[in-house]
Amino acid sequence: MTPGGTPGAPGVVVVTGVSRYLGAHVAARLAADPRIERVIGVDQPEPGAEVADLLDRVERVRIDPGSLGGLLADLDVDAVVHLALVTSPDPQHGGRSAMKDQNVIGTMQLLAACQRAPRLRKLVVRSSTAAYGASFRDPAVFTEETEPREVPRGGFGRDILDIEGYVRGFRRRRSDVTATVLRFAPFIGSTADTTLTRYFSRPVVPTVFGRDPRLQFLHFDDALEVLHRSIVEDHPGTYNVAGPGVLSLSQAIRRAGRVAVPVLEPGLSSAAAIARNLGFGRYGLDQVDLFVHGRVVDTSRLEREYGFTPRSTAAAFDDFIRAHHGGVVVHRDQLAVAEQLVQDGIRQVRAAVREGS
Repeated sequence: MTPGGTPGAPGVVVVTGVSRYLGAHVAARLAADPRIERVIGVDQPEPGAEVADLLDRVERVRIDPGSLGGLLADLDVDAVVHLALVTSPDPQHGGRSAMKDQNVIGTMQLLAACQRAPRLRKLVVRSSTAAYGASFRDPAVFTEETEPREVPRGGFGRDILDIEGYVRGFRRRRSDVTATVLRFAPFIGSTADTTLTRYFSRPVVPTVFGRDPRLQFLHFDDALEVLHRSIVEDHPGTYNVAGPGVLSLSQAIRRAGRVAVPVLEPGLSSAAAIARNLGFGRYGLDQVDLFVHGRVVDTSRLEREYGFTPRSTAAAFDDFIRAHHGGVVVHRDQLAVAEQLVQDGIRQVRAAVREGS
């Protein structure tokens, strides 16, 4: 029997990345579970005001990943939840180089610390369906055993492949530890604030001319449920985590009541620039390729092993729409920009046709 009095539930849990939205919510949820004795939140930055109140019952430690070894041993940590990943580069904080340091080097240091922690018996690692990449050669549906047909172009997808490779090595060295890898689809929902939700929250949405990719989303609350179960139950292995069903990009844009602005695929890099100019935030090649090719994963392993089915992709997206309904108005100047971009796209298509004839 564990300190919390429930088989499978750990006594002391460390959660990395608690200064961010996902990490703070996971740590708060675990701290509210009476089966868990202590929750220790680890991160270098101080949590922002939007999540600080969630961490009242979480013990916080500001520490870099290289110093985790002593902490895990001194506190007799039973479980680690690794959520401290960066999904897109931030030019103001070191760009792609800093992103790779945190994702790849940070995970290597964490796993080295976990390997030396004698009481550790559970490790949960956040991953992503970006591990599969996105290309025209993709299968209709990815299972957990499907290898990517091409190495992802985006930095986050490549980082995920490296991270999962290190976790496989850790499993071989510490076969006594239950290691769970969760490949999450993009988060969406009434409270999530991500690149994707900001993309669909804007009145003018850039798309790729002639493409209508199939997409899957995961409601943020369902991500929390799967993470919680991964800690208080034993689920070794790798799992796709997504809402069943799909939405095409055009369906999602119509449901959100937005205006689509098609751009030519050869100018895809300019599509990201257009997105930034319209205030859509930072877009990497991971997101751009997703909007071109789409991605659908099989979740039957999750449903079978966890006894839990997330709400559907359509239901998760509808919850997001209800929370943001009426929050954005298409202004005349924004429509003018959209019309101009559409006209530019038509001229590009005509020019391409003339050159090819």
